Amino acid sequence: MTQKTVYYIEGDGIGAEVWNATRPILNAAVEKAYGDSNKFDWQELLAGEKAFAETGEHLPQATMDALAGAELAIKGPLNTPVGEGFRSLNVTLRQVFDLYACIRPIKYIKGIESPVKRPDLVDMCIFRENTEDVYAGIEFKSGSAEAKKLIEFLADEMGAKVDITAGIGIKPITPAGSKRLVKKAIEYAIEKNKPSVTLMHKGNIMKTTEGGFRAWGYELAEEEFKGTVVREGEAGDGIIINDRIADAMFQNTLMYPEQYSVIATTNLNGDYISDALAAQVGGLGLSPGVNMGDNLAFYEATHGTAPTIAGKDLANPGSLLLSGTMMLEHIGWTEAAALIHASVEKSIAAKRVTIDLAAQIEGAEQVGCQEFGEILLSNL
Repeated sequence: MTQKTVYYIEGDGIGAEVWNATRPILNAAVEKAYGDSNKFDWQELLAGEKAFAETGEHLPQATMDALAGAELAIKGPLNTPVGEGFRSLNVTLRQVFDLYACIRPIKYIKGIESPVKRPDLVDMCIFRENTEDVYAGIEFKSGSAEAKKLIEFLADEMGAKVDITAGIGIKPITPAGSKRLVKKAIEYAIEKNKPSVTLMHKGNIMKTTEGGFRAWGYELAEEEFKGTVVREGEAGDGIIINDRIADAMFQNTLMYPEQYSVIATTNLNGDYISDALAAQVGGLGLSPGVNMGDNLAFYEATHGTAPTIAGKDLANPGSLLLSGTMMLEHIGWTEAAALIHASVEKSIAAKRVTIDLAAQIEGAEQVGCQEFGEILLSNL
């Protein structure tokens, strides 16, 4: 028997609800595909509000120790207060465990109604750099001694004029961080037989950071994939690597989605474009994702904690379920993953769905989170 240990964190807000609907489906799909030969060994870890209630810490050391030696993990959304309190738990986990690639495949699911004309043409995978950019968390509050000191240094030593009342943020983007992200995107394109990799950036304005990302991405392609990857406009066969300025990219993915398949981009741009593309195919409720490093793959729901509907049986478990389906594909249990994808399409076609999907599908009947999970389970 092949048994895979997976550490799980329920999450805050709607986290427990979507996890309780998701886990039975993952187990059932594996059992249906492989009988007793494959199995998950689920191990719970504490983080967020549940952890604080039980231990007085939002990220207990026991959780961090377990993840340090882990291969696979999955979690629901974790809460972070806006503008105060502890730094984002999600960002902390990504930085501590060097989960440098946020990977989000976005593809239309038949039956979903969309605000765009041709959602069926959307089939892209976003590779978002996860540890650098403004998310590195180097910032100083307006009026603080640190901000004033930095502003004075910039004026005195660098000749840069910044208003003394400004809040200051620093945007580090490195060659190494950019190249490893682009490498993972190209490897994915090769594995999945995708036609192109697009570097999305704002290098026309931020020339040494976002422009650096663009330049280093092309360098990596030339250094490690020469003959396999071909720069746009150059002669030769292979995966095309090109680049697009971020604002134009938003327009292009709306107007010409069929032209893009794999997008590699910086942290903040990736945050924006992945949510925007999810909206084109029905929203975050069915949008999966993983934060991946060289050792640990941490699958997670891409939506937030949704505190206004927590405990009301209204949440959609689809994002977490499809993230778990990505995990099945990652470990090679593709038959089980295919069963879940088929179940999702069948369940949506039956038009008995959670409130977020019912609002988008004409003639749909609204069901709760638990019932939608049961429908998905029965349609395996």
